[in-house]
Amino acid sequence: MTDKQLEFEKLLKEGKYNQKITQGEIIKGKIIYLEKDGALVDIGGKTEAFLPFRELTLRPRKTKIEELLQIGEEHDFYVLRDESDDERITLSIKKVSQAQGWNKLEEAKKMNETLTGVVASIVRGGVIAELVGIKGFIPTSQLSYKQSQQLDKLLGSEISVKIIELDSRKNKLILSQKLAIQDEKADLREKTMQNLEIGQNVKGEVVRVTDFGAFVDLGGIDGLLPISEFSWKRVSNPQEVLKVGEQIELKVLKIDRESNRISLSLKRMQGDPWFELEGKIKDNELIKGTVSKVANFGAFVEVHPGVEGLLPRAEITSENENPRVEDYLKVGQEVQVVVKRFAPGEHRLSLSMKEVPGGKSAEDKKEKKKMETAANET
Repeated sequence: MTDKQLEFEKLLKEGKYNQKITQGEIIKGKIIYLEKDGALVDIGGKTEAFLPFRELTLRPRKTKIEELLQIGEEHDFYVLRDESDDERITLSIKKVSQAQGWNKLEEAKKMNETLTGVVASIVRGGVIAELVGIKGFIPTSQLSYKQSQQLDKLLGSEISVKIIELDSRKNKLILSQKLAIQDEKADLREKTMQNLEIGQNVKGEVVRVTDFGAFVDLGGIDGLLPISEFSWKRVSNPQEVLKVGEQIELKVLKIDRESNRISLSLKRMQGDPWFELEGKIKDNELIKGTVSKVANFGAFVEVHPGVEGLLPRAEITSENENPRVEDYLKVGQEVQVVVKRFAPGEHRLSLSMKEVPGGKSAEDKKEKKKMETAANET
């Protein structure tokens, strides 16, 4: 028995001549013969496989095959077509990296991994992104809202994506940037929540401003900045204080880890003006202030930047027990008031106008008291 027969018998026993070659798989082989239009490859089967020149390289056809391949070289090959009764196995080298790319994508989809791709072109209804040598389609509906409005700016940029649908045989790959962003935010949100503590100073970006406050992105999670925590001064319109996209530093007031809710404060990044007045304002003292708000129940008077006292309706005048506040006071009006009670720790300041010495209300009260005294003497 010749050496060649012995080798054939050995391969037959190992099952290499009986193995089934399937379209789409990657196999190893050795170049055994060069032709003008391609090469014959030994893949351990009963017959040689054929490698067409067009599946060898992307170079121009004028390149000679001898410049690209040498007899005896071993390569990885992609099976373009498996063996049938009338056709031999056809291989490709240039599709190997592409096939390996599909394998990586299939594994990534199975593991629900986030991948990075480069936007290669803009097409109708979305963009084409390339990753691991494969081109995939991202519908506009699967792009982030901001980027879906500015497709031209995406060209050539790297973006994170998730695989929605994959079929290598049909060369079909559908991707989503939205799903990738959702996962990234979820991971970032968890990390941010773990690192947050009450009283901590944090930086964030204003993402939404409403009538009742603003929402600030702290890194994957939004915190609420209530209108009452904007400033020690009265704020009537949050949009006049903050703008979307603005970077600000805040203090964490409350954390609800179960519901992922965070309360923030901007005014507490500054000193508390109430405590600045501690010891400077005393009960029964006469002070000046400016009316900052008028309501049915009375008025608020700012006596110091960020410090407002309540002037109840009953303390405005002694002429009428239930006066119309707007008949006596208006916003911006400067007034003199008497401190009835000052509690900086409670942020409470009670005021009175009718107790002001020398004022019309005080004179009325003195006159009334004089008349009562005279009546008692008679």
